[in-house]
Amino acid sequence: MYLQQLSVINFKNYAGAELTFSDGVNAFLGNNGAGKTNLLDAVHYLSLCKSYFNPIDSQQIKQGEEFFIITGTFNKNDKQEAVACSVKRNQKKQFKRNKKDYQRLADHIGLLPLVMISPYDVSIIIEGSEERRKFIDNVISQTDNQYLDELIAYNKALVNRNALLKQIADTGRYDPDLLEVVDDQLVASGGKIFEKRRRFMENFTSVFNNHYSYISDNAEQVNLIYESQLLQDDFAGLLKKTREKDRVLERTTAGIHKDDLQFSIHGMPMKKFGSQGQQKSFLIALKLAQYTYLYQQKKFKPLLLLDDIFDKLDDNRVTKLMQMVSNHDFGQVFITDTSTSRVTEVFKDIGVEIKLFYIKEGEANGQNE
Repeated sequence: MYLQQLSVINFKNYAGAELTFSDGVNAFLGNNGAGKTNLLDAVHYLSLCKSYFNPIDSQQIKQGEEFFIITGTFNKNDKQEAVACSVKRNQKKQFKRNKKDYQRLADHIGLLPLVMISPYDVSIIIEGSEERRKFIDNVISQTDNQYLDELIAYNKALVNRNALLKQIADTGRYDPDLLEVVDDQLVASGGKIFEKRRRFMENFTSVFNNHYSYISDNAEQVNLIYESQLLQDDFAGLLKKTREKDRVLERTTAGIHKDDLQFSIHGMPMKKFGSQGQQKSFLIALKLAQYTYLYQQKKFKPLLLLDDIFDKLDDNRVTKLMQMVSNHDFGQVFITDTSTSRVTEVFKDIGVEIKLFYIKEGEANGQNE
């Protein structure tokens, strides 16, 4: 699968742009703030119905305008897929595939799988467990539509249970049977999510280890471990065990909303003991493992978006990374960088053709290299 054409109107700093891509490596080159990353985000919209960086759609509209439109033509198994996303201020987002509206945006997720690597990904390492759960959920959701539905059901049940716990605390009236009903709802969806996460991590961890070993040239020993309360306890039993604690705290303290991933280097937390280069290598390996997993599940190659990928990586890791993403295991690749010479030299050294797009103040011009 690859993106043939992209068109944007009033999107971020672009009044309008139309681009035609190579099915191999495409690079957006220009100064910081020129709009390179905005083009990657436009591609992300077409795949996952939202911005990678900002959940508020109206804030992606060019200043002074009332709407934005993004359209793209994909080649998937030698068939064309036309996708369009439009947002008007104070109106519901519209999303179309081959000129037909979606009833649910969730139905589009996974049709055109994509992996993006960005400097913002460092939040997966340094922020709280929610960021790491989002990462897991993003990967699984692109391969399993039912997973999204279970997440929605779980989060709804969790809100209801927390509201009930607060009501019990406020009124002093405790109905154990009613709490049991809400617990059953939580367990029904939570148990399915846990099993899918557990099975996913069993496959994912070894793929991640292989990618990190290659990028780092076996320079470091890293570990990726899935942590869940449900690995030790049955969910229903766990809720019973923590019921009194939950009543005191007025919130649900056990469940898959507490799941986490543990990242370590040489047995120590990556967050505290990994250098910026090691953290970036870890994140890249994490995202490349996501790519490999999607490829294995989908049986066709997702898009790979690499934003500002060269920063904080030494030359050896850059070369190995570019060799990896340019080989037959990967498909269409989009890269952003501020240095034309750096990009052209790296790909010249590994003998890979690349299409360059020069970005300047919301305008893009392309040529083959």
